[in-house]
Amino acid sequence: MNILILQASPRANGNTAWMAEEFRKAAEAAGHKVTLVNVSRKKIAGCLACEYCHGKGNGACIQKDDMQELYPLMAEAEGLVLAAPIYYFTLCAQIQAPIQRMYCVNKPAKATKMALLTSSYSPGVYNAARDEYKDICNYWSVADCGVVTAKLDEQKTEETKKKILEVVSKF
Repeated sequence: MNILILQASPRANGNTAWMAEEFRKAAEAAGHKVTLVNVSRKKIAGCLACEYCHGKGNGACIQKDDMQELYPLMAEAEGLVLAAPIYYFTLCAQIQAPIQRMYCVNKPAKATKMALLTSSYSPGVYNAARDEYKDICNYWSVADCGVVTAKLDEQKTEETKKKILEVVSKF
């Protein structure tokens, strides 16, 4: 399976980046083709709601930024993993922009499976992120392969790694 990981933590050695890397290694070991993109290092603006894409653009966004690199990757991905920290009760802004910019193409063309990896220093802040993720799965008609969360005492642990391996096995 061709899996795309959108890793949105701006901290290169942060907890969410670690989770994404552990997923990548396990998925590759299982025989999947994996592309990991650090979207926090990309310049991706939010959707302008200008509707160019649904008119003159014929499905192409009017904005020409780093999202242009992601559109072909998203189009070919059969599995999609969102790896995003929670800073204030929902998925971070760095993952929101690429998600919102998919509006021009509606949904990833070949994706059938999806997972969410997320971490936070605070316990009990995952509900909004889980709900958003599940809504995206439903809208994009992809199977939910699981959500792995890691609060402060669960970050970079063998237990969290086991949870990641469980999710990888569903791809």
